[in-house]
Amino acid sequence: MRSDPPTTAEPQGRPASERTPLLGDQSQNEPAPSGDSDVPLAEEPSSKELILVLGSIWVGVFLAALDTTIVATLTAPISSSFHSFTLLSWLATSYLISNAAFQPLSGRLTDIFSRRTGLLLSNVFFAAGNLICGLAKSEGTIVLGRVVAGIGGGGLTAISTFVTSDLVPLRKRGVWQGIGNICYGAGSGLGGVFGGWINDTLGWRWAFLIQVPFVVVSGILVAFTLRVPVKQSENAKLRRVDFLGALTLVVSLVLLLLGLNTGGNQVPWTHPLILTSLPLSAVFFGLFIYVEAKIASEPVIPVRLLLNRTVFSACLTNWFSTMAVFGLLFYLPLFFQVQGLSATAAGARLIPQAIGTSLGSLGSGILMKSTGRYRVFNHISVSLLVIAGILICTLSLTTPSWLPFIYFFMMGTAYGSMLTITLVALISAVDHEHHAVITSASYAFRSTGSTIGITIASAVFQNILKSGLWSRFGDREDAGELISRIRDSLDEIRHLPADWIPGVLDAYMDSLRAVFLTLLGLSVLGAMVSMGMREHKLHSNLARRDE
Repeated sequence: MRSDPPTTAEPQGRPASERTPLLGDQSQNEPAPSGDSDVPLAEEPSSKELILVLGSIWVGVFLAALDTTIVATLTAPISSSFHSFTLLSWLATSYLISNAAFQPLSGRLTDIFSRRTGLLLSNVFFAAGNLICGLAKSEGTIVLGRVVAGIGGGGLTAISTFVTSDLVPLRKRGVWQGIGNICYGAGSGLGGVFGGWINDTLGWRWAFLIQVPFVVVSGILVAFTLRVPVKQSENAKLRRVDFLGALTLVVSLVLLLLGLNTGGNQVPWTHPLILTSLPLSAVFFGLFIYVEAKIASEPVIPVRLLLNRTVFSACLTNWFSTMAVFGLLFYLPLFFQVQGLSATAAGARLIPQAIGTSLGSLGSGILMKSTGRYRVFNHISVSLLVIAGILICTLSLTTPSWLPFIYFFMMGTAYGSMLTITLVALISAVDHEHHAVITSASYAFRSTGSTIGITIASAVFQNILKSGLWSRFGDREDAGELISRIRDSLDEIRHLPADWIPGVLDAYMDSLRAVFLTLLGLSVLGAMVSMGMREHKLHSNLARRDE
């Protein structure tokens, strides 16, 4: 079988081919993709055809986003119906782990079996998972349903990105990604409201069941509209699958996310589950790297692609920035509840962030299409994310209610821009045949980053809050019992002695400010590593030829 072509430009000693880049200075001396690929390219569709094809796919993306926030709203009533509040954390964790573990596989698998097959299977898994949840009679069954739905939901969001890259030239890529992100943002924004309404009117089971027919429609639309050529090979399709690489990657990610999500939440960090899962995750990740570099003929994620400076920089930018943003999304509502707002009102304060993410993604896409450049817009987006982080660190109990709306809109705009810009940067840095697997790699960085960010924020918050409460109230009567209750629930503040309340609020604010400062540091790291990205030419045609 033919080996994968190199991702670097032809050496100077080789004669130029028809597809050799003519504008060498566009890459600022970084080797450009050779373009010497034998992967069949799709015919570039018209705008009307693109809307039909991508619109069919975005139905699934909308539903996957809707499902995530629906469940965030329904965790309490679901847990109550099963009389088990330990179920609450597993509802989110099981979906997250399966989503993040299987998403990186979708790039190579859909290269082999086709994008349409991948999307159809993703729709099947997503529909089956929601059906299982809707009909579940036990805790184990509903957790299983979330695992199955997570596999499908991850595929829907990742493969939609691959298809867009298959059908849209780099110069226009960011615009269409921005439109897709608006669909995702709309699903995320409506999910909480929809879930609450369904729970109040029909019951939580219908929030899952009602999605199934829409997922079926999405699958039918994809089956009839999507046509993307598949790379042919002398080997049978199953023989091309890197089963060993897929297994070691999935096991590594499952163990990592299991340890990070349960540690400090469901079990102590010193629990045998944590002490076993995290080291084993490192061992399996080492095995994955070895398999990909030395054994696999068509690796799930070609390790050598990550050695490309632009690719590695883009992935790390995603990683650190997502840590910061997800940590903020988790702890900003807590800040508003400390101010005295209800959980619903606190959640509504994050709407500007969702709007900013959608607009930032679309806006950066339009700018890249107009100028053919992305590096300068990357500098602007990461700088804006750092500025938003600095402003969030100034929040206090007396902050006017309108100011956070501006800060969160800035944060969302910066994050949405960064996601779209880094996506365009990393796929412009490799040959077209590698865009799916390298996009999968960026999703792996993003999904692990979200979990690590929340874990770091949680550790900082709990440690600072514990020490702050004990330093203020450690000599009081019943301090141990009261401090334990305060750390477990904000509602307990209302039942405290009056002379405790100011000190408790100060301790909460000190803890939140420590979280915000820590996450600001992660934003700064993201901005620093993003400087490693170099400019590549954004071609206006799928063949990536100079016109």
